[in-house]
Amino acid sequence: MKNLTLLKRVRQSAIGLFACTMLTVSCTDHDGPQVPSEPVTSPEVVTSWLTMQLKIAQVMPASPPVTARRWAYSGVALWESLQPGLPGYRSIAPQLNGLPALPQPSGSLKYYFPASANAALAAINRVIHPGISPATLARIDSLEAANLAKYQAHQQPDVLANSIDFGKKMAAAVFEWSKTDGYDNATPYTPLSGPAYWKPTPPAFAPAILSNWGKVRTIVANSDAGAEQGTPIPYSEDKTSEYYKQVEELYNISQSLTQEQKTIATYWPDNSWHNILSQVLAIEKPGLAVAAKAFTQLGIAMSDGAISLCKGKYVYQGVRPVTYIRTVLNHPDWNTVIPTPPHPEYPSGHSVMSAAAAEVMTSIFGQNYHYTDKPYNLPNVQPRQFTSFEHAAAEAAVSRVYAGIHYRKTCEVSLLHGKIVGQNVIGKLKFKP
Repeated sequence: MKNLTLLKRVRQSAIGLFACTMLTVSCTDHDGPQVPSEPVTSPEVVTSWLTMQLKIAQVMPASPPVTARRWAYSGVALWESLQPGLPGYRSIAPQLNGLPALPQPSGSLKYYFPASANAALAAINRVIHPGISPATLARIDSLEAANLAKYQAHQQPDVLANSIDFGKKMAAAVFEWSKTDGYDNATPYTPLSGPAYWKPTPPAFAPAILSNWGKVRTIVANSDAGAEQGTPIPYSEDKTSEYYKQVEELYNISQSLTQEQKTIATYWPDNSWHNILSQVLAIEKPGLAVAAKAFTQLGIAMSDGAISLCKGKYVYQGVRPVTYIRTVLNHPDWNTVIPTPPHPEYPSGHSVMSAAAAEVMTSIFGQNYHYTDKPYNLPNVQPRQFTSFEHAAAEAAVSRVYAGIHYRKTCEVSLLHGKIVGQNVIGKLKFKP
């Protein structure tokens, strides 16, 4: 494994060095890009904003599909503002779902595209998080200024001005596109009546959320083609039925959870996969293009996976385990390890989104990638070791069983669902000609 990682680093370093000789370019109608006098090889513009968005997510928590959407659009803004300076790569804009024409660099101006990406990520983070606080805006301003100060040491003011203007225009265009995806078309949801269907769950008994999220426009068209893995097990209260047995299994597991299982049940908060990406980038130190691609593709796959799974939830509208266990199994005081999210049971969101994320991470960093994960937003929890991204996705899925909020069969089927979404995104999105 160490030898493979070393070879990967040598290869990525060579690619990164070549790419970064092109990051400052003079675009003309007739001449090709010119080699700059001050190449920059660092992916810091990506990693610094990845860290910033993780911090924003801590202070502005949201449902995982909502957060994934923010990652996806910021990733598109990043890639499209940086891509003109990455030789051997291309715009993904023509491959995205309903995206109008984006701003292009002027043929008569010079640009330093890391500065464009810095400006784009700052701009879109200011607007993609509704209700953002003045304190968080100040942190965004501070990071943007800190990165810019580094660029000012080796770039001319006019080059930076051009670059910043291009990045801001790119962020504005991507944000305008985001506003047309239907995310805010929330219509009232009335749960179906009958014991088989979802009802508000303890302790909050909150109304359902995300009932229209399955209608949100995906970033990549038809990214969930072939992903649905059949239908959930038919509802039944017959003690010999498959449905009753799966609930009984979950209840029995809850009565004998080991400490390890309890740890797993609470280990996978939202944004865990972007936290994993942050750690992998710190270890691998890839070129700027690889880091930017990973940021972009991960967000897109998880967001499209979230849309797909929400579509299924409100087709089937399945009752949650806590409702069945309290009423049918007659354990009125039974509780889950973590609160049940306020939406139907099938499919499992963590399973779909984690499997989609694992496909992207594997496609970029390789099979059987061993790593130690320092958990996101869990300061008192010990790091966990994984032998692959698929291993991590499987643990994220079974965490929902140990937590008491999903059935095992749901999680197994949902992993396949997410895997196909991830494969579709990888197959449809071509970052190279």
